[in-house]
Amino acid sequence: MITSRRGGGRRNVETAELNITAFMNLMVILVPFLLITAVFSRLAILELNLPGSSTEPANPQELSFQLEVTVREAQIEVGDRNLGALGIYPNAADGYDYDALSNKLSEIKDNYPEKTDASILLEAEIPYDTLVQVMDRVRVAEIVEADGVKRKDLFPDISIGDAPVLGGA
Repeated sequence: MITSRRGGGRRNVETAELNITAFMNLMVILVPFLLITAVFSRLAILELNLPGSSTEPANPQELSFQLEVTVREAQIEVGDRNLGALGIYPNAADGYDYDALSNKLSEIKDNYPEKTDASILLEAEIPYDTLVQVMDRVRVAEIVEADGVKRKDLFPDISIGDAPVLGGA
């Protein structure tokens, strides 16, 4: 006869304590560091939009001023999508005429003070630095006065897109 012994004595098992001091020290240092760097990474982002479709049917009563700055290899064109060109600024010997562009955009802003959006259209081989220079001129005008340089907001809501191809190209 085989007998088995069941229900023997119970052993006391002690639970081990978890030492989280090192982990807490890490969190005390890591969390403020991550919060500080997150604020600075947001400042470098500029939100852009895609321009609206140019094939939309336009109602003549609803035609409004739509600023377009077209950057071509040999010139910068400023115009209205509905009415056409307002100014063409050929390249000088040292590059694009950013000062003339800035003056024209300031003049347009004086005529349309409530307007905040503009479209920048680029040809295919335009360098990125040129896009940045044009965007800076479209967003803000710098006015030199006796007491320093003042900045004036022009058209901060920027859309970018491809320039229409000229005939014969």
